[in-house]
Amino acid sequence: MDSKRIAVMDLGTNTFHLLIAEGTADGFKAVFRQTEAVKLGEGGINRGIIQQEPFNRGITAMQAFKKRIDEYGATQVKAIATSAIRSAANGPDFIQQVKEQAGIRIELINGAQEAAYIYSGIKASGALGDQNSLVIDIGGGSVEFIIGNKNKVLWKQSFEIGAARLMDKFNQTDPIPVTSIKALTHYLNGQLIDLFAAAIQYKPVNIIGSSGAFESFAEVIEIKKGKTFDIKQTKVYEFDTDDLLDLIELLIKSSHSLRASMKGIIPVRVDMIVVASLLTIYLMQKLGIPDVSMATYSLKEGVLADMLG
Repeated sequence: MDSKRIAVMDLGTNTFHLLIAEGTADGFKAVFRQTEAVKLGEGGINRGIIQQEPFNRGITAMQAFKKRIDEYGATQVKAIATSAIRSAANGPDFIQQVKEQAGIRIELINGAQEAAYIYSGIKASGALGDQNSLVIDIGGGSVEFIIGNKNKVLWKQSFEIGAARLMDKFNQTDPIPVTSIKALTHYLNGQLIDLFAAAIQYKPVNIIGSSGAFESFAEVIEIKKGKTFDIKQTKVYEFDTDDLLDLIELLIKSSHSLRASMKGIIPVRVDMIVVASLLTIYLMQKLGIPDVSMATYSLKEGVLADMLG
């Protein structure tokens, strides 16, 4: 099979990612990666609008991506938009402006398609085995849950409870107060009923976190141990449960300045990692699953795997 060079963009609520890779269905090699902290949901995520400044940042990021795509000579280009653009009244306008100003056609996908791509990415990372796993992808706008194994997806659903949305609703004070944590827990109890039913039915034995906050957890833990940890060289990482719980507890009680000073947390995640931590420990406890791992592959690698496959 011929090797082809493909550019995939994942246009999320917080970050826009560009991955340029080449190879075949059996394996691909990243040629170039770029991440832009666009924060598209800033100031409007729960009001269903992309504000003017984030809108402009998004256009600028897409123009920068287009330069790279041309420079690296990618022959196939796919840009995928998810929750923030999906739920914004001016999402179609953003898509139109990107087409006019950056020459990139954006494909808007729904939550089910998003979950399917994430599964493909996790599968490509080699994180799935014969037993059922619960894959969690905490985005800024939505969170995708997939229960499956290396052979198939048994259940999948997307919920509009992403970190930017939860932060906007529950995390206005730093450190987050206990009353807010209780309110968040109560909210999740009501939102995630379908997930609990699926977990009872399919009994996942472990949790696999897809990139994002889970990458930060892994980096902080390894750096604290004094180890050199290169996230780019890692496909799958197994958490020590105690290490993960200790870190989550620390993050939940932490101030902004403490988190900002921690090596391993990128700036765009400094604040959202609190609600991501709360969601993670909530799921571990609620579902009784202490075994957690992380895969660095997510939606864009899934799109790539599907295009090459």
